[in-house]
Amino acid sequence: MDPLNELLTTDFRPLDRKAADLYLSVVAQVKPDALRLPTPCPDWTLHGLLRHQVSQDEGFAAAARGEGARLSAWRGGDLGEDPLAAARASAGLVTEAFAGAALDARFTLPEIRDGGAFPAALAISFHFVDLVVHAWDVAAAIGAAWEPGAELVEASLKVAAIVPEEGRGPGDSFAPSVPSADGAEPRDRLLTLLGRDPAWRS
Repeated sequence: MDPLNELLTTDFRPLDRKAADLYLSVVAQVKPDALRLPTPCPDWTLHGLLRHQVSQDEGFAAAARGEGARLSAWRGGDLGEDPLAAARASAGLVTEAFAGAALDARFTLPEIRDGGAFPAALAISFHFVDLVVHAWDVAAAIGAAWEPGAELVEASLKVAAIVPEEGRGPGDSFAPSVPSADGAEPRDRLLTLLGRDPAWRS
């Protein structure tokens, strides 16, 4: 099956919930004094990265409700005094919104390809891979373990394979892909496909 068609016929919502659990399990290990640490995303400190993911959760939730065209819906993430509570709240928000969306609906994602409308299944897969890889970003920043199961890695590789190289740059979730070492493990290939160096340390 064509990779894109496979994604379009896959319900990523159960995987997205598992990815959220992975992400939140890493965020739960973040100490307040770690929020200023650098991350593998050079434009974001750890605080900025966590805020970015809250904003993405809120934006995707708005898209699932048919309100994704408003750019402001993607920019309002606030960690408040408790980053973990904010991450849990936004994860719950987007999970609920995805559960109520039809997979044949279209989500407007204004930060991708000039704000085009995407099939819900594909849009949810984008959110899914965001969570999996940002979990690694957080883990790398604080020196924690990142242990996605084989199911998450396999599904993430399928999504990463269709992410175009153009449009990646400063302030984006993904950087241009980098070479992968010969014989690299699937999880490391995932990271390099999305512009990460698996050996990065803060």
